Amino acid sequence: MADLKYRPVAHDHKAFLKKANKRDGFKKAYDELEEEYALAKEMLAARARVGLSQEAVAEIMGTTKSAISRLEAVGKHAPSLTTLKKYAQAVGCHLEIKFVPEHAQPE
Repeated sequence: MADLKYRPVAHDHKAFLKKANKRDGFKKAYDELEEEYALAKEMLAARARVGLSQEAVAEIMGTTKSAISRLEAVGKHAPSLTTLKKYAQAVGCHLEIKFVPEHAQPE
């Protein structure tokens, strides 16, 4: 059986963005993937909260670690709602989806 203990890797996201923003086209590409990055951040935070590794989530979902890695990677996979629901359940959450109006509605 795989080692299922979550061991977070240190990552300074602000430093990463500061360095990456110097590259041509990075900001535009990053902004275009804003929702995907928000989803990935939520997924990683949920998994960290319960202290599960990718291997553990994969085992709970009946899939592979590589499938979970792809699921948590931005821009590489467009998961189905069914898959997102399974992931949410595996990390002790429920999935909530909202449509947010672009502009305030007149009252």
